Amino acid sequence: MQVHPPSDSRRPWGESETPYEELGGDPEVRRLVERFYDIVEETSPVLTAMLPADTRVSREKLYEFLSGWMGGPPLYWERRGHPALRMRHAPFTIDRFAAEEWARCMAEAITDTVSEPALAGFLSTELGTVALQLQNA
Repeated sequence: MQVHPPSDSRRPWGESETPYEELGGDPEVRRLVERFYDIVEETSPVLTAMLPADTRVSREKLYEFLSGWMGGPPLYWERRGHPALRMRHAPFTIDRFAAEEWARCMAEAITDTVSEPALAGFLSTELGTVALQLQNA
């Protein structure tokens, strides 16, 4: 049995340099995003009401954002400029319930797609915090 040393405290997501690498790179970011939107569409009328009928562009934007946010290629920045999350979400009424609902859907998607416990905990906590910071109502 091989014993692994505890994760470096500077890397609460695991052993890799970035969460992007720890997750498995591009295909796994895409898989997380697809699962997230599937969960939203299946279980969250509040969030679904904020989305266009065709969520392909929304899915692509979240994939691009998460890619860079996790330390991978800065796709969102390259293609769309600074994310300016609060400004881009300003047209939507985001109360505490909506923010928590987003965090719930993302946490469920993480549970379904991320096998490493440290990474899953890191992503759920950090993305949940981001969701709560976007409240505007």
